[in-house]
Amino acid sequence: MTHPFAQQKWDVIVIGTGMGGGTIGRALAEAGKKVLFVEFGRAGKRSEANGLSETILPNARLARGLWPQPMSVSLNGNTSEFFAPIGAGVGGSSVFYAATLERPERHDLETTEAMAHPTGGWAVGFDAMRPWYDEAYKRFQVYGAPDPLSKEPAAALRTPPAFNDTENALVDGFQQAGAHPYHAHTALVPGSNCRDCLGRKCANPECKMDGRSAGVEPALKTGNAALLTGAKVTRLLGSNPSIEGVEVLHSGQTFNLTADQYVLAAGALNSPRILLASKSEAWPDGPCNENDLVGRNLMFHLNELFAFWPKGKVETPKPTKAISVRDFYARDGQRFGTLQAMGIKASYGEIHHYLCLMMARSRSGSSRLTRELARIPAALAEKLCGHAQIFVGLMEDLPYPENRVLFDQAAPDQIKVEYQFHDELLKRRKAFRRAILKGTKGMRRAPISLGADLNYGHPSGTLCYGTDPKNSVLNRDCRAHNIKNLWVADASFMPTSMGVNPSLTIAANALRVADRLMNTKED
Repeated sequence: MTHPFAQQKWDVIVIGTGMGGGTIGRALAEAGKKVLFVEFGRAGKRSEANGLSETILPNARLARGLWPQPMSVSLNGNTSEFFAPIGAGVGGSSVFYAATLERPERHDLETTEAMAHPTGGWAVGFDAMRPWYDEAYKRFQVYGAPDPLSKEPAAALRTPPAFNDTENALVDGFQQAGAHPYHAHTALVPGSNCRDCLGRKCANPECKMDGRSAGVEPALKTGNAALLTGAKVTRLLGSNPSIEGVEVLHSGQTFNLTADQYVLAAGALNSPRILLASKSEAWPDGPCNENDLVGRNLMFHLNELFAFWPKGKVETPKPTKAISVRDFYARDGQRFGTLQAMGIKASYGEIHHYLCLMMARSRSGSSRLTRELARIPAALAEKLCGHAQIFVGLMEDLPYPENRVLFDQAAPDQIKVEYQFHDELLKRRKAFRRAILKGTKGMRRAPISLGADLNYGHPSGTLCYGTDPKNSVLNRDCRAHNIKNLWVADASFMPTSMGVNPSLTIAANALRVADRLMNTKED
């Protein structure tokens, strides 16, 4: 029997329900469009509050909203497998995020007097994006304080809660060192009294704002949207200049879904995989891949971890996620990034967990021996760190065509990546590390990263937008150059990774794409 959703032609099918998919789907549904969300993962229960579990059983991971298969990464020619922090369920990875929504700097999107842009600039500049950032701040109910170093008009932020004793002590330490800390921009509903969902699912629909709570759920309440979960998109159907359907595997049944418009929002790792899986006579290399650009220019951030001790005898039981510092965002023409609290205390368990993750991603890979060996530095670090808070320097990555996402027909559910560290990245990493240590002199702090560590939770750039079809997959509206009804609303559109968390830019761009989709007539 054909699935009832296959018997209806939708206005828009949105593939993926994360930060981009949830946001664009809600905007379209509120505008009166009939929207179908198609999600690979399961619906789950609203009462769930699990984190990024390390369980290795595929069904158990999928039940918890996690991508079920280990990710395969060839890093500098050495291949390892590990579970990346990738969601698979309603809300995607965003239900696990720490709700930090930071606006980028102007030089992230365009060339400025002080900083040339490595790609010449995004197809849409900072001033054109600013209204969409403001709208995203409103929809996600973001609170925080303005960056005291910014020369841009302040965003309309809600008033943040007061810093606790530990946070005040850390802020004082940064200020005495000459830095300019501010309250991080955070997507939590004021007054919800929930401070424990950062880095894990939130069971309260009125607390953390993510792709589920600020996207899919409000969209469904309009009556104009529907949700199909547990649905694997096996390929897109059609030929230039149109997508004609989506082939879906659901509960052992394969059927086609049809719409006037289609939005890829499966994430920067999975959206290109769907295109590469859609090879046909019309598209021998997959849709949008005439110039072999689909999946290329993959970027992550580099994580540079530090332990910072608050001055004085203060102890707050909860870790902090409330402090951001942009004094080291760019120096001497070099593109670095933000320094922010991770919401992690320097306890034995947390340090051991992160050491094991770094080892799993290293050339030696993960083994029982390496996990046991990691206990020694973790125990020493806890003894030395005491009640230190962990901060991360998020350093911008740049696009290189050889860094890419692959699709393996023999393992269609596995995410496969090829990535090489370029010399300029490693040099910038050392300079970023030195800048942070020099700029926080006088504070008690220590670097705890073992080496260059990619942030696999921040992929971007695999379907870049631009004005020239020869070097971009999408046009400036994030519509495919040669397919008139295919749009992209996730981090894959980004030409560069910026120096901040990508979530706010994903949401802002999704709102912009929704506006363009509704106001663009078919060619």
